Amino acid sequence: MNNISYLFLSLLVIGLWAGCKREKSQSEDSPTTILSDQELLNTVEERTFRYFWDGAEPNSGMACERIHIDGVYPENDQHIITTGGSGFGILALLAGMERGYISGKQGLERMERIVGFLEKADAFHGAFPHWIDGETGRVKPFGTKDNGGDLVETAFLFQGLLAVHQYYLNGSEAEQAVASRIDALWKRVEWDWYRNGQDVLYWHWSPSYGWEMNFPVHGYNECLILYVLAAASPTHGVPAEVYHKGWAEEGQIAAPHTVEGIQLNLRYQGAQAGPLFWAHYSFLGLNPNGLKDRYADYFTEMRNYTLINRAYCLRNPKGYAGYGESCWGLTASYSPQGYAAHAPEERNDLGVISPTAAISSIVYTPEESIQVIRYLFTQGGKLWGEYGFYDAFSETAQWFPQRYLAIDQGTIPVMIENYRSRLLWDLFMSHPDVKNGLRTLGFESPYLHN
Repeated sequence: MNNISYLFLSLLVIGLWAGCKREKSQSEDSPTTILSDQELLNTVEERTFRYFWDGAEPNSGMACERIHIDGVYPENDQHIITTGGSGFGILALLAGMERGYISGKQGLERMERIVGFLEKADAFHGAFPHWIDGETGRVKPFGTKDNGGDLVETAFLFQGLLAVHQYYLNGSEAEQAVASRIDALWKRVEWDWYRNGQDVLYWHWSPSYGWEMNFPVHGYNECLILYVLAAASPTHGVPAEVYHKGWAEEGQIAAPHTVEGIQLNLRYQGAQAGPLFWAHYSFLGLNPNGLKDRYADYFTEMRNYTLINRAYCLRNPKGYAGYGESCWGLTASYSPQGYAAHAPEERNDLGVISPTAAISSIVYTPEESIQVIRYLFTQGGKLWGEYGFYDAFSETAQWFPQRYLAIDQGTIPVMIENYRSRLLWDLFMSHPDVKNGLRTLGFESPYLHN
């Protein structure tokens, strides 16, 4: 198995393990009035934000791995939280406070609960596991040997926490206390230890199985943020050669090629172009605008990567129903066959559209993404529920499950907010350690000049 495909391929195995069940909302149909673009975006952002507010695991305040409105999963494991998805949700909570969906006091109380939970939860050389039991703080194995630290999920979590640190840094005494506690959590992550003595970062370590998972993280995929944060750590940082020799594979990551008549400069793991979450997860806090290194201009690369996904859906070589200018977007999500990494190539195209794919790409393709949002919104209750658009659907299979996944919902309000205000980008990129990490790795960014 391709080691970098672990995140989504392993979910094929776990299928319907965990989730938090909620009752169906009294009002799931979209409004019939015609909304302006800003009204539409605000409606989608606010409703999806509710996944991480109303739908949060009660004790920890963090994000449930999944919520099935239709109840199609076992009744156990309803308190399992996802570390990476919680990082996305933390960013969404910041947006919710700024937009007035919740008060600053409510947001602070939730952040205090989350940080307090993390301070006592299982961690392995400072890195948190993929899944945590929200009631006990103990690790919930994501797989047989995946019962320890997950450095990628930890990076997604800290992308959110470092933004919160900046948000509260100069606030009230209580807010500054949260910022200080986040700083302590940040400084205890042993990024350098996860090198396993080599010039690369490893995804997992287990107290029972050691390094047996054996997943060195090579690019390009969703994990760029991992290397930025590892270089940024003031206590356990890694040198630049870990990025250039490990992630970039001594320059082999640069491999110019054309897909759907559109130019890409990076070599993608196992595909000419992969699922769209590879353009989202690292860039929720890391602003791609003006971000460059010796391998790519990341805004141009991710915009082209998104346009390839759209162009493939418009070409629709397998003739699936529903694909078109108003309905495109392939990424990792549910499918009738289980969780799958949908991508713009025939072998990984199952006729499933995932709303998060086009919506979360709004920062790259605003006009094209808003066209999709508007179309999906008109479909009403079959696609739209109490936490926003459902995870995925297939017109060909007439398959419209009422299910949500944290990692798919989380990118929606964050990227909509970044498109509207750059709020989360500005917070994360203002952190001095992040700036130091980018400089260490040789990046250019407008944020490094202020």
